[in-house]
Amino acid sequence: MTDPIVNRVAESALITFDLEKLYQIGNRQTIDLSQWLEQGLLLKEKEFRAQLKAHDWSAYQDQFIALHCSTEAILPAWAPLLAMTHLQPYARKVVLGSLNDLEVQLFAEEIQLLDVTPYKDQPLIIKGCSDKTVPQDAYVQLIAKLQPVVKSLFYGEACSSVPLFKKKK
Repeated sequence: MTDPIVNRVAESALITFDLEKLYQIGNRQTIDLSQWLEQGLLLKEKEFRAQLKAHDWSAYQDQFIALHCSTEAILPAWAPLLAMTHLQPYARKVVLGSLNDLEVQLFAEEIQLLDVTPYKDQPLIIKGCSDKTVPQDAYVQLIAKLQPVVKSLFYGEACSSVPLFKKKK
């Protein structure tokens, strides 16, 4: 008679942490400031202000926005700030930068709020694969938050994880 197959991974105390669960649900959009510049490069204040005023900002209601300029234009510091004053009543969150910059900030907010108490002195594996795009920085921020409290940290899947940290006894 053969011994039964035992799933040691399922029976282990290892806790799996899925960063994808911290993904904030909502539409993400970019707004390119160059659309309001002459030939995409030159900011003329009067025209810039008029175009911002005429734009339908309500289209960004409850959306996550990455505000950027896709051209090599040198913008005065106040230009994106002025656009922000129009977005503020509508957008859920605005960052100056790319969609990746937006994701980094959204994950950072969620990680900051994370209660690490359940992970105290526990072995933890940070899941490596996800359906949503998780920025690399989110993993770095998560480790910074968890390492002081966990017993050990791994990355990947339970069947093929990479050890990252083990608390000294």
